[in-house]
Amino acid sequence: MSSPAAEVVRLLTVRDMTLAVAESLTGGLVAAEITSVPGASRVFRGSVTAYATELKQELLGVDAALLARNGAVDPQVAAEMAAGVREALGADWGIATTGVAGPDPQDGQPVGTVYVAVHGPSSALSGSAGGRKVKRLRLNGDRTEIRMESARSVLALLLEELAGEQTGNERAQDTERNGGF
Repeated sequence: MSSPAAEVVRLLTVRDMTLAVAESLTGGLVAAEITSVPGASRVFRGSVTAYATELKQELLGVDAALLARNGAVDPQVAAEMAAGVREALGADWGIATTGVAGPDPQDGQPVGTVYVAVHGPSSALSGSAGGRKVKRLRLNGDRTEIRMESARSVLALLLEELAGEQTGNERAQDTERNGGF
C-alpha cells in the first residue's frame, strides 16, 4: 500500500495539477513527505514554512486583523494560509497546517489544537464554499507525535478531496497500470 504522500503525487500527476504547502507547527514535515516520493517534482511547486505569526501575514497574505484578533491557531488562518500559498506559488492546490504542538498553550489554545486546510479549484472541493476546506484536530501525544499526525492529517484531507473527484478516465488509467484489476 502506498503512503498518503505517494497517492497525492499520483493523483496530481494523473490530473496534471500542482501543489503548494504552507506550514507552521509542522515546520517542513509535509514538504519533506511529498518530496520523498519519486516523481514529486512533476507536481510539487514548493512550500513556505511561516513559523512566526507575522510571516503568515507577510508571506502568505493572512489578514493582519484576523491574526491580531484570533492569533495564528484559527480555522480562518489555516484557510487563508492554504489560499495564500496556492496563489504565491502558482499552484492548483494549496494545503496548510497551523496549531499548537507544545509544550505550552498558544493563543489561548491548548496543546494538540491543530487546523489543517485545503484550497483548490472551487468545483473540485465537495461541500466547500470558495474552494476551501478546513478541519479541526484535537491531538494527543508529545510534540513530535502532534507534528507528525498534523502532517499526515493535512495529506489525508487533500487525498480525500482528490479521491472524491476521481474521474472515470483516471480510474481507467489506474486499472491499466494495475494489470486490468
